[in-house]
Amino acid sequence: MKLLGIGSRIDHPEYGKGVVTNVSSRHYWVTFLEKGLETIDLDSEFKVIEGLENDVDTVSFFDVERSLVKILEKWSDTHEKVPLADKWKGGKLILEPVDALANKEMPIDTFFHKIVMVRDRIRVMEQKINGSKNLDDQEKVDLQQYITRIYGSLTSFNVLFKNESDRFVGERSK
Repeated sequence: MKLLGIGSRIDHPEYGKGVVTNVSSRHYWVTFLEKGLETIDLDSEFKVIEGLENDVDTVSFFDVERSLVKILEKWSDTHEKVPLADKWKGGKLILEPVDALANKEMPIDTFFHKIVMVRDRIRVMEQKINGSKNLDDQEKVDLQQYITRIYGSLTSFNVLFKNESDRFVGERSK
């Protein structure tokens, strides 16, 4: 039996069409259009649409992971890369209690990342509200006003953002 190489395209009776993404001593790892990643035995019944030689360069787990991260960043509604203002890079946030308790310190980068995550989740909520079929227009307007006020409450953190376009914007004066 001649092994298929990575990149071979097959049609499996149960899973449908897919591409071989890895080969082990007993299995093909195949990414199917409809079912996602599945492992199938080397001797499974399937039709070869396009067979590639087994001596194809293999792809490392790191390369696959890096590609998936890029895809997720591109198509996800979160994880936008937002730069921290240069003056804060490498800095730390210190919370100092009034009594004799110990200070709480954390890298500003960590705190900033959490602020960006809050912003991104508010944006997702805003999109879901605007796209909702269960809310009437007045309810959408009311909820949008709350979101605008939330953004306004968060404008204190704008000092951390490098780019003005990434900052929080509340209600604008008319």
